[in-house]
Order: sequence, then structure tokens, then C-alpha cells
Amino acid sequence: MRFLDIIAAPAPHGGMTAKTDIVITPVNGKADLKAFVELPWAIYADDPNWVAPLKGEVYALLTPGKNPFFEHAKVQPMLARRGGRVVGRISAHIDLLALKQPPEQGMGPGTGNWGMLEAFEEEVAAALIAAAEDWLRAQGMHRALGPFSLSVWDEPGQLISGHDHPPTVMMGHQRAEYALWIENAGYLPIKQMMTWEVDIADGFNKLVNRIVASGEKNDRIKIRPVNKSRFAEEAALIMGILNDAWSKNWGFVPLTDSEIAHVGKKLKPIVYEDLIRIAEYDGEPVAFMITLPDLNEKLIDYNGSLFPFNWAKLLWWLRKPQVRTMRVPLMGVVQDLQGSRLASQLAFMMIEFIRRDAVARYGTTRGEIGWILDDNQGMNSIGEILDGRVNKTYQVYEKDL
Repeated sequence: MRFLDIIAAPAPHGGMTAKTDIVITPVNGKADLKAFVELPWAIYADDPNWVAPLKGEVYALLTPGKNPFFEHAKVQPMLARRGGRVVGRISAHIDLLALKQPPEQGMGPGTGNWGMLEAFEEEVAAALIAAAEDWLRAQGMHRALGPFSLSVWDEPGQLISGHDHPPTVMMGHQRAEYALWIENAGYLPIKQMMTWEVDIADGFNKLVNRIVASGEKNDRIKIRPVNKSRFAEEAALIMGILNDAWSKNWGFVPLTDSEIAHVGKKLKPIVYEDLIRIAEYDGEPVAFMITLPDLNEKLIDYNGSLFPFNWAKLLWWLRKPQVRTMRVPLMGVVQDLQGSRLASQLAFMMIEFIRRDAVARYGTTRGEIGWILDDNQGMNSIGEILDGRVNKTYQVYEKDL
């Protein structure tokens, strides 16, 4: 599916603010797309905690044929200009699979999204949000939920706490004032997502150690590393568990076969067998945990480009990364076991097994688990039992259109 060939509906008062000099237009052509992708470099020029994404990754995110999200979504990126200068951006989008989800899980019929918001000033942000809302209305939507960049599986939510340190790999970072700007545009908080920071160098407390030791004596439990030589098969297995494990979560939209294959291909260069575990019970895969070395510890020095020599530096580092932080972006146990003592035991076993290898082989001293929904009592309890602390919080907002 290509970008929609329509002109974005004007914001209130003709798309202008009180100063009547902000012009909102849909992204049209390579020059506009380049301006859309590169605007954050100006927005965050003085922010030492912003990690520039690889530009190629952002282009791929926004390009039909490279991002399978477009197979079930309508997407309209927009630019704001003042005096001919680009001063903001936003993307309005509708996930057709999200429209089919139960409304009580956050999405559902009539719910459109926006995200990728960046702006120098609040009046620009207000004009962009209004333009995104009008585009969603024109598509028949009656509710806006955001920010999502682009889907709930990418970078959901507005960062509202934790601006004082860089995000880990595949996590978002936005200016703190955006939250107020979004609320001033009439949005109300609906859901929070947290990341938990855990010290892992010296192991966990006695309770966790007892739980793990008990599991290690149970012949019905097997915690195995992923087999990278058949990674496509392993990725499909893991994502199948994920779709089941997360199916009742707020905001859940199932990953398609194309998206599962895409995720596998994207993650493969930073996948290490000892950092991804699958838990089997009586020979059946029932849980998984994915851990990734924090690539941002390297990317923060690359300014979004692998050229001319950063690609070689990155490939060399990826051979055997030594990294302070490991991130757990995805973890799940099948629905049939959720809420059981076995589920908790499997989770702690996977965490501990990966912790041992992360410390011994990669020099890791810190773990980050998330994001985790604020009402996910099981995962938040795990964070507390591990003596962790919430280090970042992301907010999702809603508004009736």
C-alpha cells in the first residue's frame, strides 16, 4: 500500500495558528521525506541524551514494501512549515487490524492514531495535531489515540519521565514539554508504559535464587537457548507464543506473518543465542525471553549514519559486544499458564540464566525490562522482586474526535 494521495485536511482556522503563518502539507516526494526524517537532528541538537536513529531504519519504517505495517495500514506523514522552513512533523495513521480489536483493549472500531510528532514550538505542535485529527476524521475515525510511531510494536507513548539518561535500543526519547502540548490539545492520559532498571552484576536476592534452584531440579522444565542456525523457525515459534501471551493486553494488535518475518530479519544481526531463551514444559514451548545488547551505547556516537566507516566499527563490535546494558524488549508465557506459580518460575529462570551469560560473556552490569503496561501486575511484580526501579515512563493519550 502506498502513501495516500490526498491533501491533508486543514487544521482549524485554515490550518493556521493565531499568527496565521504555519502551513501543514502532506509529505510528497523524496525532498519532503528527507525533511521529515532529518528534522529530529535539529530538534535535539542540544540534547545529550537523544540517540540519533540510523536514518536508513527510519526511511524503511516509512516506506511501503520495506515495512509490512503498510500491508494493513493507511499512513499520512505531514510537515509544518513557517516561512518556507520546516518546523515540525507528524504522522497520522490507521491500523486496519487495530480497528478489529475489542474496544475494551484500547483500540477498536473508529480509533485512529498519530505519532512521530516533533516541533520547535507548541503552536506548531497544536497545528500538526489538529491536521492529523482532521485527516483521521476524513477517514471516518471518531477517536484519536497516540502517540504511536508507527504501531504499538514500534515506539508507543510520550516519554514523561526519564529524560535524564539515554534510551536503550528500540526505545523512544522525546522532549519533555511535548506531554503538556499534547494535553493542551485536549488529550487525556489513558495508559502508561514503564521500563524497569535492574542491577545484575552481583546476582539477585535469596528469594529469586530459591525459585530458580527449585526449577533447575524439575525435570519437566527445560530452558534452552535459541538456535540461530534455524532462526526463521525459532522467530516464528517465539512470535506465536507472543501473539498468544499478549492477546488480552491493552493495545494488542496481532503480528502478521509478514511482520514476524520482518522482525526476525531486523533483529538477527543483534541476536545472540545465549541471550534469547525458550522455556519448555513437558517438551512443549510455553514461554520465551528476548534480550538485546544495548546498541544505543554505540549508536549515540554515530549521528544516525553508518558511513563512511561506522559500519565497519559496528560490525566489529557486533562480533562480541561488551555492553553495560541489556534490554529485555519482549517476554511472554502462554495464556494457559498465566497467573500460575509455574509462569513466575519460568520467568525468573530465564532471567537468571540470561543474566549469568550477560555478565560473564558481555560484561553487562545493568538490565532494562520493558516496556511494561502499568496494569500488568505480573511483570511489575517481577520488577519489584528483582529489586528494580522504574527508570522511564511513557504516556499514551486519547481524545474523542
